[in-house]
Amino acid sequence: MEPQLTPLIESLPSTVPFVGPETLERQRNRPFRARLGANENGFGPAPSVIAAMRDAAPEVWKYCDPENFDLKAALAAHLAVTPRNIVVGEGVDTLLGLTVRQYVREGTPVVTSLGAYPTFNFHVAGFGGRVVTVPYRNDREDLDALLDAVVREKAPLVYFSNPDNPMGTWHEAAAIEAFIAALPETTLLILDEAYGETAPASALPAIDVSRPNVLRMRTFSKAYGLAGMRCGYAIGAESQITAFDKIRNHFGMNRMVQIAALAALADQPYLNAVVARIIAGRDRIAAIAARNGLAAIPSATNFVTIDCGRDGTYAASVLSGLIERDIFARKPMAPVLDRCIRVSVGLDEELDLFEEKLAETLAALK
Repeated sequence: MEPQLTPLIESLPSTVPFVGPETLERQRNRPFRARLGANENGFGPAPSVIAAMRDAAPEVWKYCDPENFDLKAALAAHLAVTPRNIVVGEGVDTLLGLTVRQYVREGTPVVTSLGAYPTFNFHVAGFGGRVVTVPYRNDREDLDALLDAVVREKAPLVYFSNPDNPMGTWHEAAAIEAFIAALPETTLLILDEAYGETAPASALPAIDVSRPNVLRMRTFSKAYGLAGMRCGYAIGAESQITAFDKIRNHFGMNRMVQIAALAALADQPYLNAVVARIIAGRDRIAAIAARNGLAAIPSATNFVTIDCGRDGTYAASVLSGLIERDIFARKPMAPVLDRCIRVSVGLDEELDLFEEKLAETLAALK
C-alpha cells in the first residue's frame, strides 16, 4: 500500500519536454565542444550584470522581495505601462504553467501549432486539457488555421509565439493585430515573445494593455544572457495580472535573479551590441549551410533552422552525426518540420567547429 496519485497524474508519462545537453554529456561520458542546441546566449550577460551580482553575493541570505517591486517598476518604465500590468516569474515556462492553471480544467480544448514549443503542451496535459494542433504553413505558424480551430473548438486559450520556436520565422505586427481583432473575446491569446529583442521592430505590435484577452510573455533568458537564472515576465490587462497573485509562488524568484535582471534591463547598450552579434551569427550559420548545399530558413531569433533537403530520417542522421562529433544541436520533431536541424548562434570558435563538423557529417552520410 502507498499513497495514490490522481488518475490524471497516473495517466501521464514521466518525461521532460527536452533532453538537456548535460544528459547527453553523461551518456557520452565527455563534454560537447560547441553548445549550439538550447538557444542560449553564449555571449553571456553584460559585465555590469556580473558586477551587480558580485556586489550582491553577500546578501543572498535574504529572501527575495515577494512583490518584485523594483524589477516591475523598471519593466513598466521600459515598456510604458504600469507595474500593475506586469507579473514576474521563474522564466516563461513557469508563467505558461500558471496561465494554463487559471483557464484549463480536464477536457478543456487548447489550441496551438503542431511542432510549436512543447513545454506549453506539457502544462496543458498536466492540468488535463486537450491539446488541439494545426500544422505550420510554409514553415510559419498558420494564423488563419489557429483562428479556425479556436472558433471550432470554442477554446478559451490559444498559444502563438512570434518569432517562432523551432523555425525562427515570424509574422509582421499587422497580421498579429488582425488575428487579435478576430479572436473571440472569451479566448485568451498567449503571445510568446521570448525572442522579441532579436526580431525586427516591425514584428512586434504596440503594447495595448486595454485588451483583457491578450497576454504577452518575454524573458531575460535569450538576448539578455540569463537563461540559467530563470526570469520571465508577462504583460497584460490589470485584471489578468492580478489573477497571477492568487496562485504564483510569491517567493519563487531568488534575490540574485531580481538583481541581475534589473541590471540587465538597465544596460541597453550591451543588449544592442549582443543583438548585432546575434544577427551576424545568423548570417554566418546561413552561409555555412549554403556552402554545404543546405538551405537556411530566414530567422528572427538567436538560432537558425536549416533545411536538410530530405526527410526527417535524414535530418536525424545529420543531427546524430553532429552530436557524435561533439556539436550539441537540436531539431524540430513534427512532420514536415522534422526535415530540419536547429543551430543556435554561438561564439566564433563554436561556429568554426560547427562548420568543420557539418561538412564531415554530410560527407560521411553520402
